[in-house]
Amino acid sequence: MKRLTIGLFAHVDAGKTTFAEQLLYHTNSIRSRGRVDHQDAFLDNHDIERTRGITVFADQAVMEYKGDTYYLIDTPGHVDFSPEMERAIQVIDYAILIVSAVEGVQGHTETVWQLLRKHRIPTFFFINKTDRIGADVDRTVADIRQHLTEEVCCVTQNLADGMIGESLRETMAERDEDLLEAFLEGSEDPNFWMDALQKMIAAGLLFPYAYGSALQDSGVIEFLEQLHMLTTTSYDEKAPFQGRVYKIRHDESGMRLTFIKALGGQLKVREELSYDSNGVTYDEKITRIFLMNGLRSQPVEQVAAGDLFAVAGLSAAAAGQGLGLLSDKLTYDSEPTLQSKVLFDNRVHLQKVLAAFRILEAEEPSLNVVWDEKFQEISIRVMGLIQLEVLEQIVRERFGFAISFGQPEILYKETIQSAVKGYGHFEPLRHYAEVHLLIEPGERGSGIKFVSKCHVDDLNVSYQNLIRDHLYEREHHGLLTGMPITDVNITLLRGRAHKEHTHGGDFREAVFRALRQGLEKADNVLLEPYYDFKIKVAMDELGRVLSDIQRASGVFDPPQTNETQAVVTGRVPVSTFMNYSTDFASFTHGRGSIRCVFGGYDRCHNTEEVIEQIGYRKEADSLYTSSSIFCAKGAGYSVPWDEAEAKMHLALEA
Repeated sequence: MKRLTIGLFAHVDAGKTTFAEQLLYHTNSIRSRGRVDHQDAFLDNHDIERTRGITVFADQAVMEYKGDTYYLIDTPGHVDFSPEMERAIQVIDYAILIVSAVEGVQGHTETVWQLLRKHRIPTFFFINKTDRIGADVDRTVADIRQHLTEEVCCVTQNLADGMIGESLRETMAERDEDLLEAFLEGSEDPNFWMDALQKMIAAGLLFPYAYGSALQDSGVIEFLEQLHMLTTTSYDEKAPFQGRVYKIRHDESGMRLTFIKALGGQLKVREELSYDSNGVTYDEKITRIFLMNGLRSQPVEQVAAGDLFAVAGLSAAAAGQGLGLLSDKLTYDSEPTLQSKVLFDNRVHLQKVLAAFRILEAEEPSLNVVWDEKFQEISIRVMGLIQLEVLEQIVRERFGFAISFGQPEILYKETIQSAVKGYGHFEPLRHYAEVHLLIEPGERGSGIKFVSKCHVDDLNVSYQNLIRDHLYEREHHGLLTGMPITDVNITLLRGRAHKEHTHGGDFREAVFRALRQGLEKADNVLLEPYYDFKIKVAMDELGRVLSDIQRASGVFDPPQTNETQAVVTGRVPVSTFMNYSTDFASFTHGRGSIRCVFGGYDRCHNTEEVIEQIGYRKEADSLYTSSSIFCAKGAGYSVPWDEAEAKMHLALEA
């Protein structure tokens, strides 16, 4: 028996959830098939999803087919919920990508495809809605070949009773020398060719497609049989346990559930797992294990490699965290580019609102909830306006109070242009810590990286690790706008502690001041988020599009054109292009397509304007001071950043 996790992906309205309903029905997992428009789909089981008719949460179902177990994850198709989709990608074995036979490859289809290829997920295509007026399977296949991959093949017509047809064998032989030799020798051994086909699909060398209508239940059962025949797994149940956390949820009673994919071994109730979270090691016992099927949960005593399940008992494990033999933590590409303040009635206690958003942040880490002590404000980061609307409804339904959000603003970041050294000293009475840092510009998208060149004779390893942990425990404000510092490499050069008076918090103060002091001397650079775009448009509208891109301070590659259509790719600031899709749909009358995906941060195109608009005053940001504290006559006193170096106790490196 094999256990497989299958992820369902599609652009909005391609029919993904309806397709899932058919799979579950044909495997006797549900007794009747729901529909999105009837608001009774099995996996769109939240009121928010049923009301809006879109998938918001990556929920899972279990189905059995011919003795095998399949865990089905229905992922969100809307770009605002891309982080939820990306976390699911990291634990699936195979993907099913639904493409509409009417609309063909759309913007989000390409985004999903790029993520699937990045993570090397074997993928099956199902071309849906063949019953609709305007549907064209051949045109859609050509669309896939042009915009996604040329390695698609129709397996259904070449697979009968376990025998692979000659045309498919020839296609396989064209991609592998050993298979070519077998083909030329006239080998027809069905086991040989089936094994080869399974391996080619698993390796991402071929991508089978089938077609039909999920709504009319056409082609679905045939696709299921094909999926059953062509997928394989190699999980080892006898190995030590290893698993990957892919989401966090809280049930109606508030119990924290950690959703895990078992990648090896077995896990039983009452077993203990160790993991690190934010520099803290946790040793916690699994108190309960559940197999989740939609909203239903089934308690079990044990799970094994290949299983997808939820556990109670882990208090701090976050999405991406490895468990057991896996000690790493994954990072994700989907990154919000907007931030918004949380607005609420003064009659609702502030701590109640903050506690609710801390729970939501555990479930959706990309929210990155920030509490501003000085202004008594809560702000979050989001992908788009639809996500804000959904969050308002979630808070109202789950926590029982109303909130709204301020106008979303672009999330800028800051970095430095050249290397500097920063010095921090913290010595009020009976406290002591000194830190010397080298701060250098890093590669775009690298975040903050830390290494130590400090000798253990000067500062022991535990203090050096403490400095590292403090640097990572929060974001650090830049000097231009107060936005987060990123893309810097920080090296600990020297440090000193006192045998009696040094406490853990002393190094926190010293390293923060050292970083800020270095920034005071640096050539600071403002960064803004950019889109990588791909626009398909009719030839007579190309001039308008190119002009719009230039006005938006974007750049583009030479357009690829044919007699009727042009494809333009390029890069443009989010701030100038985030609302362009509405205008684009209007002047193309819905006939063009536009795909904008987060393309990282780069130099801001209007730095001075943004700095003036934000109006950040670095001297008023008391939590991010660049001054150092020294001690004289039994009392601590503050020394400004530009005078602090001369007072450092350790010798300064040249």
